[in-house]
Amino acid sequence: MIPQLPLALRWPRRQRFEHFHAGANAVALAAVEALACESDAPWLYLHGPAGSGKSHLLMAACQAAGEAGRGVQYLPLARIADRAVAIRGVAGGALLAFDDLGAIAGDREAEHALFDLYNRAKAEGAALLFAADAVPAQLGLTLPDLRSRLGACTQFALKPLDDAERRAVLKAQAGLRGIELDEGVLDWLFARHTRDLGALLDLLDRLDQASLAAQRRVTIPFLRGLLRESGRVGS
Repeated sequence: MIPQLPLALRWPRRQRFEHFHAGANAVALAAVEALACESDAPWLYLHGPAGSGKSHLLMAACQAAGEAGRGVQYLPLARIADRAVAIRGVAGGALLAFDDLGAIAGDREAEHALFDLYNRAKAEGAALLFAADAVPAQLGLTLPDLRSRLGACTQFALKPLDDAERRAVLKAQAGLRGIELDEGVLDWLFARHTRDLGALLDLLDRLDQASLAAQRRVTIPFLRGLLRESGRVGS
């Protein structure tokens, strides 16, 4: 069954194109933006490790397409129990986005359902956008025809931002909020906190609120106290 989320929560507020920090993925970003807005753009297959921005781009594409008046459907396959039923239940939509595609590998019914949907989308003029950890040939799919169809999509290998790029983004976003993060604070934070950019930006939101409330600048002791309150750091 497809998870049903309240409309206001369906698209996380940061999962928009303007919040995607492309780094080495600028060409992929441009291709996804085109697919979201242009009916004749090539279908895309994004692959890369966790933290490379695959889900971000899929949800951003759905948000942009929806705002342009196009019907969209987003299926986070790893979070769906009966994937074959969910895929066969997809009806209509100008843009169909399938996240965590590796979740169907070895599921014969789900693989056949996606193969059928691929062919139907081609006939109906819908656009498909896929995301997975690996290229189609390395995904573990057992249906050769599906591997072939997916391999025909334009493929982009996404790369996560490196630490220097994450630090630069965090520092720039902090500056927009009037928060100064010196190098010592960033060194301490990156040694003790997840480096996922979304989590870092969520933390920055909390820092913004906490520093304003306390009328204090962000120092290591202040940051340590905030993280300790949330149980995320011990020292």
